[in-house]
Amino acid sequence: MNHEKIVSLLGKEGETLLNHTCETITKEHIRNPDPDYVTESFGASNRSPQVLRNLQAIIDHGKLGGSGYISILPVDQGIEHTAGASFAPNPMYFDGENVIKLAMEGGCNAVATTFGILAQNSRKYAHKIPFIVKINHNELLTYPNKYDQIMFGSVEDAWNLGAAAVGATIYFGSEESSRQIQEVSKAFEQAHALGMATILWCYTRNNDFKKDGKDYSNATDISSQACHIGVTIQADLIKQKLPETNGGFKALNFGKYDPKMYTELATDHPIDLTRYMVANCYMGKIGLINSGGASAGAADMEEAVRTAVINKRAGGVGLILGRKAFQRPFEQGVEMLHAVQDVYLDQEIQLA
Repeated sequence: MNHEKIVSLLGKEGETLLNHTCETITKEHIRNPDPDYVTESFGASNRSPQVLRNLQAIIDHGKLGGSGYISILPVDQGIEHTAGASFAPNPMYFDGENVIKLAMEGGCNAVATTFGILAQNSRKYAHKIPFIVKINHNELLTYPNKYDQIMFGSVEDAWNLGAAAVGATIYFGSEESSRQIQEVSKAFEQAHALGMATILWCYTRNNDFKKDGKDYSNATDISSQACHIGVTIQADLIKQKLPETNGGFKALNFGKYDPKMYTELATDHPIDLTRYMVANCYMGKIGLINSGGASAGAADMEEAVRTAVINKRAGGVGLILGRKAFQRPFEQGVEMLHAVQDVYLDQEIQLA
């Protein structure tokens, strides 16, 4: 996909997204991804040579290999959203091997999925594409539904599968978040000791984050604080949804905030909102990967390209896009992944 096609997909937002300059936290303060990203961000850290090797293996793989940017295919929705709801649009993905084939054909840096899928296929594919084992999930079979992340396997098992990294989710703000923080921080310590990288899904969950009909779960002041806790427990990469608004702490009369968070450090522009999130990831030294979100059908391509442009210009390192790719025919899924990767390869799209 060339630059002109990317511009056309952005439509009316093209001007504001491609020509915006961040005057809040300026680009001089941001660690911009490049081929030396692993060395410059982690070379002086406590990460072992084995961790650095696995991080570099992820960075160097696939269509974006060597660029410093990352495209990951995540397919754990069979547990998180039920297999039927996730795979009914394209039943071939009930067979987990096809998930791995999509990631490979789609030029992804890595595939992130469940113990079950990777255990079934590790001997055939672990040496062909970096594996990221998702070690905890919110199972959806308890009635009434509960929203808690529980461990589904051990870090040692992930290592035995040949994983380059482990991934985990914490529902920050939930009643169970304190336990999840302790479990995941311990698991990440074990993963680093074994030489694997760590990726944290930093999601917020609390019904009281809604007020006057507005959901502040994705307000950048709240969700960016989740990212900041994530880098504190030594995640090597942070996965987070794009922020949609700001002012959650103020509106909910919750937590602590400085007025400058809303006047000097962010505006309502989507790139500025995301730049604040990157700042909370040690100014981009810990890479921010934004999620691709649910599939909305015909608008998926436009939404995926828009998210990639915002992430890249804000200082993020890539996209982790699943449902928009696997809930459509295989070749269209490959096309979707390649389109996102083309945004990161486009030299005309730079840090804002």
